[in-house]
Amino acid sequence: MDNTTGQRSGLVHQQENRMAIELNGVKSETDLVRIDDDWRRACDLLATADIRVGGNRPWDMRVHHPATFDRILAQGSLGLGESYLDGWWDCDEVDELINRILRSRLDEQVGRAGWLWASLKARLTNLQSPQRAWQVGEMHYDLGNDLYEAMLDPSMAYSCAYWPSAQTLAQAQEAKLELICQKLQMKPGMTLLDIGCGWGSLMLHAARHHGVNCVGLTVSKEQARLGNAKAQGWPVRFELADYRQFNPEGHQRFDRIASVGMFEHVGHKNYRAYFEMARRSLRDDGLFLLHTIGKNRAGASIDPWIEKYIFPNGALPSASEIAFCSEDHFVMEDWHNLGEDYDKTLMAWHARFEAAWPVLKDRYGERFYRMWRYYLLCCAGTFRARDNQLWQVVLSPSGQAGGYRRPLM
Repeated sequence: MDNTTGQRSGLVHQQENRMAIELNGVKSETDLVRIDDDWRRACDLLATADIRVGGNRPWDMRVHHPATFDRILAQGSLGLGESYLDGWWDCDEVDELINRILRSRLDEQVGRAGWLWASLKARLTNLQSPQRAWQVGEMHYDLGNDLYEAMLDPSMAYSCAYWPSAQTLAQAQEAKLELICQKLQMKPGMTLLDIGCGWGSLMLHAARHHGVNCVGLTVSKEQARLGNAKAQGWPVRFELADYRQFNPEGHQRFDRIASVGMFEHVGHKNYRAYFEMARRSLRDDGLFLLHTIGKNRAGASIDPWIEKYIFPNGALPSASEIAFCSEDHFVMEDWHNLGEDYDKTLMAWHARFEAAWPVLKDRYGERFYRMWRYYLLCCAGTFRARDNQLWQVVLSPSGQAGGYRRPLM
């Protein structure tokens, strides 16, 4: 066991002692298994995924509250995450627990009402309207630059890294940034529009290594503030704007457009407006790279716990939705699935978060620790189970003359 794993395990077990409601004196686990239908049903379901309640393997659940499985069976993913947040259960490797649950499709057997409501709400309501667009910036990206500086690599790239030959998170993120630049065939003097630019990692890489002039859009005040400070002396400009507000008349045309880890906040009701904006902002001979998490089936909603606690109004696209909504404006040149790499990226972020927690804990508190830990590990499990994907799609307005070739990296 390395030091980070040992620290993580120690923190988890300390919190169990402080937060958990003891079963002793209420009912023993044996009694609950014998007389509680929900407990017995949950244990049977988990056993099909080789998960034991009270087991000693890293992915086994340690349950501290007698109503834990009532909550999970009724509410599904939301109940699983909220009961963890409340200290009702623990697990050393939440990532592997989630992987096993999804691989065995246990999520399809519990708490479907919450999923159906989330899906219906997303279909009937524009959760990503211009009025709501700033909520994710305020709730998630403006949490604190100290948190993200501690968790992310030095470039502060907050999206899936590229790991074929990388040994460290910094190397993998640099490889991802260079892969994007190579796919976009960047040359000195070109202009780049980065839709959802974060702290500017791609723009700074393109400016430093490829001589590109960059404009980035963000809805996060904290990202814009720190990004502008990091970009001093480089041809990089941040604009605090919703993508729908940018370049409404199409007077600005860029040689290249990239959108990395932002499309997940657009929503199906706005996909056409998004691609229309990209097209009016791109030169006729330009290239557009879309880097996004994706789901396996159209119509499915985002995880209810993630939507409530981490990414408000989030929505994952399917492959068919991207193809259908982009085809009026673009020719698809290349589609690349890097989903396996997001598992490694999230685990690297989690390791850095755990290592930095002693410095962060006074500001953020123990409940935030459980929430953030669950977020990172749960998401890693979804990619390991191949329940979520990560796509890089290269598009051109009318097909690149002579054909497009993906760079070999």
